[in-house]
Amino acid sequence: MPAITLPDGSVKHFEQPVTLREVAESIGRKLARDAVAGRIDGELVDLSCTVDHDAAVELITANDPEGLDVIRHSAAHLMAQAVKQLHPELQVTIGPTVENGFYYDFAGETTLSEDELETIEQRMSELAEADQPIEREVWDREAAKRFFRERGETYKPEIIDELPAGETVSVYRQGDFVDLCRGPHVPSTGKLKAFKLTKVAGAYWRGDPSNEQLQRLYGTAWPDRKQLQAYLKRLEEAERRDHRRLGRNLALFHVQEEAPGMVFWHPRGWRLYLEVEGYIRELMREHGYQEIRTPLLVDRSLWERSGHWAMFSENMFTTESESRDYAVKPMNCPCHVEVFKQGLKSYRDLPLRLAEFGACHRNEPSGTLHGLMRVRGFTQDDAHIFCTEEQIQQEVGAFIDSVYTAYRDFGFDDIVIALSTRPEERVGDDAVWDKAEAALAQALEGHGLAYTLQPGEGAFYGPKIEFSLRDCLERVWQLGTIQVDFSMPGRLGAQFVDEDGERRTPVMLHRAILGSLERFIGILIEHYGGAMPPWLAPVQAVVLNITDRQADYAREVEQALKERGFRAEADLRNEKIGYKIREHTLLKVPYMVVIGDRELDSGTVAVRQRDGTDLGSMSLEDLATRLHGDISRRGRNTED
Repeated sequence: MPAITLPDGSVKHFEQPVTLREVAESIGRKLARDAVAGRIDGELVDLSCTVDHDAAVELITANDPEGLDVIRHSAAHLMAQAVKQLHPELQVTIGPTVENGFYYDFAGETTLSEDELETIEQRMSELAEADQPIEREVWDREAAKRFFRERGETYKPEIIDELPAGETVSVYRQGDFVDLCRGPHVPSTGKLKAFKLTKVAGAYWRGDPSNEQLQRLYGTAWPDRKQLQAYLKRLEEAERRDHRRLGRNLALFHVQEEAPGMVFWHPRGWRLYLEVEGYIRELMREHGYQEIRTPLLVDRSLWERSGHWAMFSENMFTTESESRDYAVKPMNCPCHVEVFKQGLKSYRDLPLRLAEFGACHRNEPSGTLHGLMRVRGFTQDDAHIFCTEEQIQQEVGAFIDSVYTAYRDFGFDDIVIALSTRPEERVGDDAVWDKAEAALAQALEGHGLAYTLQPGEGAFYGPKIEFSLRDCLERVWQLGTIQVDFSMPGRLGAQFVDEDGERRTPVMLHRAILGSLERFIGILIEHYGGAMPPWLAPVQAVVLNITDRQADYAREVEQALKERGFRAEADLRNEKIGYKIREHTLLKVPYMVVIGDRELDSGTVAVRQRDGTDLGSMSLEDLATRLHGDISRRGRNTED
């Protein structure tokens, strides 16, 4: 007679073992209809799973994060079933969930094109309408391998061979389709009511370019049509805001085949880059950082001593000169330790904060490159703090202040924080890890900040805090981080003299606010749709004359704005004023300063904003005051 404890603390008693579906039905019709999976003593399972002992039970609906993942996982199987019915000659490989959706990889000679997505989707809808039961079965390992081989599926037996000895081999059956899977899944295909296939892409088996190439079908699935349509609308908006398209249309940057993953910055784009860099540089000065510069090319021996060569050499660009091997630096930290080591340091010198806008290069696979978001050459707003264990919390607290200041100045208020703690494979004893993790947690709690815990996700050398921000399309971007490092200073021989005259190894804090400047600028472009707030706009005001009679006065206004520190340009072309206004509106210039005969005679300017708002006639001083106000506010909301 199992006693079922529900999340609200109530207990339900049953006279015999029951399935989770029966538990849901005993609670209410709505829950029985909405439930897609459940938990038994914390383990996520199918609704068909039986409870035969006293247990804590939680029922999961499609609107719960775990439930949405179950919906998407089941939709991946539904897609694979549809593809196999349409193309029995294709093999199914793996089909996991991803952020906002799912994919499945297929092997075979038949080419799946974008044009066929609608046909596959229609078959999926028919299978969903049929409301086929989805049933879990546990099979003997050898019998499972034999079953898939007999059906021409060579990838599934390989996956089974890689399962740990003794692990259960489970399959899910829905109609004529059987797939190897751990689950859980929705109870029937009828639970899948809102899905859309989005694209076809290439992939390699196991992500290894040396393996055979597969075809990957992506899709998305949601609890209902309303949420699906909202997501598709966000996708359309994301396409409109794509930083690659805007970078080209706004003449900010480009990339080309002769330098894959490297950015060609145009004058306007470089102006934006310098504004972002200049802001971070000033913020670091305010927080006591000293800026340095280290070599781009460093002998292999340093990377071996730091441990990077063993773990990262396949991602390094290397060269040889005079029988010596060199690597283009993929990160800055070992070089910063070398700067710290020059001259014996005392405890009085700590904390020592060294910062660098370090140019780094990593040999990313060409298929992963994506505009500014994934590049091979990039610059980090990198800094390293050398301190004692007792100073960790204070330094982390100061860094948190700078992170929040920066993100809000750039216009981001929704910040997500995660604390990653010790992994199984790590250096340093537990006492030091206890102290470091506690210091990070106390720094967050001292700022009143909520965070999620990521057990085991810390680096091998220490725990870390990760800062992510949510943009206007609800996308989350991981940016800032501060990591505690017990390993590298010792590996590279960094020491300081403590109060007792003894030599000790400092703790090293790796920290960055933006991470890669290139990637952050890509995020900025998409967040603002290219319409940068005035403080970041490459051109803050453009002066437009109506006829040649106002050309000299327009030049005077341009010069006056420049002398006041604004980024101003004059457009004196012999074009209609409407044409010029439209062109600079498309270039997202915040202010258009129009000069006609009336303005020439009165010594004023007519001001128009890029959103079409006509601010009317005003003096040059009033315009300067307005611009100063906009720039000083940066990207913050007016209520800030």
